[in-house]
Amino acid sequence: MHRPNVRLTAVIASTAALALGLTACGSGDAGGASAEAASGESETVTIEANGGSVDVPSPAQSVVALDNRTFKLLDDWGVELSGGAVSLMRADLSYKDDESILDIGSHREPNLENIVAAEPDLIISGQRFAQYDADIADLAEAPIVNLDPREGEDFGDELKRQVTTLGEVFDKQDEAQALVDDYDAAVERVSAAYDADETVMSVITSGGDINYAAPTAGRTLGPVYDSLGLTPSLEVDDASSGDQGDDISVEAIADSNPDWILVMDRDAGVSANSGEEYTPAQDLIADSAALQNVTAVEEENIVYMPEYTYLDESLQTYTEFYESVADAMEQGN
Repeated sequence: MHRPNVRLTAVIASTAALALGLTACGSGDAGGASAEAASGESETVTIEANGGSVDVPSPAQSVVALDNRTFKLLDDWGVELSGGAVSLMRADLSYKDDESILDIGSHREPNLENIVAAEPDLIISGQRFAQYDADIADLAEAPIVNLDPREGEDFGDELKRQVTTLGEVFDKQDEAQALVDDYDAAVERVSAAYDADETVMSVITSGGDINYAAPTAGRTLGPVYDSLGLTPSLEVDDASSGDQGDDISVEAIADSNPDWILVMDRDAGVSANSGEEYTPAQDLIADSAALQNVTAVEEENIVYMPEYTYLDESLQTYTEFYESVADAMEQGN
């Protein structure tokens, strides 16, 4: 696991005196409440996060957001940030151009001292930054809320839990419920349109390669099989959850002859922020001689996840994707 750079070591030392008495707040201890909350100037709301009950200020006055799944949600809800993982945010969010937001950097090069500088009374962690929760708790007085999908739980339900819980935090319960309803409606549309006799292949394109994304276990597309009740065309042992999928030959993918192919273009999400040139997934599939006789390709039964999916694996992204899947399957029927 990548550890923070030397700046983190320095800031831990320099803030040790200020950090006396601080505790990690994911355990349900309200000791991380802000000064305003402690003095009675702000109310609190108790929510259930991954570590248990957490008391968070309502309304929060200074929010740091680190979880990729939450950025668009918070932006849509008009939540102002004092700090965030700006470099990990999709380019179409208003936060990207807001110079008042202290950039916490990426999970590979975290700038955790900027969390201290932001003086947050609420930190929304998770996904790429979850590995640093203990370090952050040692530095910051604010409660840390982690709502990552929990292993062993239904993935769709976990995404909905994240949205509805944040709806409680930011007094956006109606808006959160509307997003949940939209998601459920999209799932129902796919369920009604999908023929379980038709098999499905999911792939991740990255670095010019077409890689296999395993049912259930595979990154991003794996949970789709369980959420939608899809029948895989190919299952392999020891499949990974890596962000680039598994290096299985395109010929093996073709031999499974799927009726449908679902695609996440990893490079599209990266390029949208960096401007780097890449070969789109559509071109990779069109140029693959091995795939041209596959049923899904011949019948154009290929559905691509939204461009920013690699950076935004949120409830809204899956809703948009499932609507596209439903559109394609309804048209095929």
